Amino acid sequence: MIKTEQKALDINLNDPIYGTFAEIGAGQEVARNFFQAGAAAGTIAKTMSAYDKTYSDAIYGLEPSGRYVSESRLYKMLDHEWMLMEERLKNSRPDATFFVFADTVQAINYTRTIKGNGWMGLRFRLSPDGPVNDMVLHVKMLDTNNRLQQEAIGILGVNMIYASFYYNEDPQKMVKSLVDNIKDRVSIDLLRINGENFNYFDKRLVSLYLVKHRLTSVAMFDINKSSIHASEFLYKESLMVIRGNFRPPTIVTQDVIAASYAQFKEETKAADAQLNLMMELTMDYLKGQNEDVDEKDFLERADMLSALGHKVLLSDCANHEMLINYLNDYKIANLGLVIGSRELQSIITDKYSQNQDGRLLVAFGELFSQNIRIYAYPAQNQDNNEIMTAENMIVPDGIKFLYQYLLDSGQIVGVKNYNKDILHIYPTDVLKAIKENNSSWENQVSEALVILIKERGLFGYKKQ
Repeated sequence: MIKTEQKALDINLNDPIYGTFAEIGAGQEVARNFFQAGAAAGTIAKTMSAYDKTYSDAIYGLEPSGRYVSESRLYKMLDHEWMLMEERLKNSRPDATFFVFADTVQAINYTRTIKGNGWMGLRFRLSPDGPVNDMVLHVKMLDTNNRLQQEAIGILGVNMIYASFYYNEDPQKMVKSLVDNIKDRVSIDLLRINGENFNYFDKRLVSLYLVKHRLTSVAMFDINKSSIHASEFLYKESLMVIRGNFRPPTIVTQDVIAASYAQFKEETKAADAQLNLMMELTMDYLKGQNEDVDEKDFLERADMLSALGHKVLLSDCANHEMLINYLNDYKIANLGLVIGSRELQSIITDKYSQNQDGRLLVAFGELFSQNIRIYAYPAQNQDNNEIMTAENMIVPDGIKFLYQYLLDSGQIVGVKNYNKDILHIYPTDVLKAIKENNSSWENQVSEALVILIKERGLFGYKKQ
């Protein structure tokens, strides 16, 4: 692993690389690394910090939301500084590969009401006349004091610039290198790498690499394959998350989505504009027997969900408490988690068996709070065709009283208007039929997905 000072020096000694640093708030440490490394005159055209909001508004324009640590503020900074760079230096430095680095960061405060997070971005060319590219990320700082958080931001900024210029032919290496020398000190839960120089790979893989290499426990992307962040669309809104393996999404999957979401909407009374729906893919579902992740398989599942019009939440959250903890930062008004009745039964039983030391109420309190509801979709027993629901589920005797309370309080609810005539369809059987070119699967998957699977040869389908 290359040390931070060496990375900064390598960039300083790379003659064509030349640019501007604009840093707001706690993120004023990146440029300092380049100054301290030596030969900074070969890299730095300008450094600036508009710490005061009035100055910042005068330079970059008003921020209607009042949120200066935001994605929109970062892009305004990049746009403004890039325009000045091109306007003032293009003619005098025709051989330069320009860049603009910008960040807007708030570190942990004395009262610890602010944990520390920020938006960081790099706009750059890889050749003097080449296309303009962007690397943008959102970071959470995990150190517990202000000085260490600032230090980590300085290192991360150096890593971003180095990765963009030295590792641009290997996206996975770009992602992994971002935490060189600061592993476990930051969490990067959004990363975008865009521009013509980076059209050679699917951008959803960036989210996969973030979670796979434990830079974050959660990453999100939309139907356009673009990374998105919870702070920009979920703050104080309502969210329903549906976890599944989606290999492939069947007509049962679509019934789960439709029935659960309709019930969630009715019960929360939230306006359509404040309701959000996401499909959760977990690393447990994506890993094979050797713990590796098949990127092709991941993209095929993502394609299915995009075709159905759904955003994807990719997570390494083995249990729902981890996901809830992540989402708590965004003060979500109503959170609905949809799981199958079998999975709910397993969760209840496991919590009971693992908490025989008097921590039972605490363990359940970590999962259930006033704004969270678990929606249990019924499951059919393959042996006797009996349907298990949230209401008739068998749980250990020692927890029946608590489970009944959760039902009575509405924190666990059964999905009501489900289609019981299709519960006999199982994704494993559908996948097997696809691989065997047995046409029986075609009436168990929506018509749009049937066409997509056949056209692209997804999930092992062999074109005739």
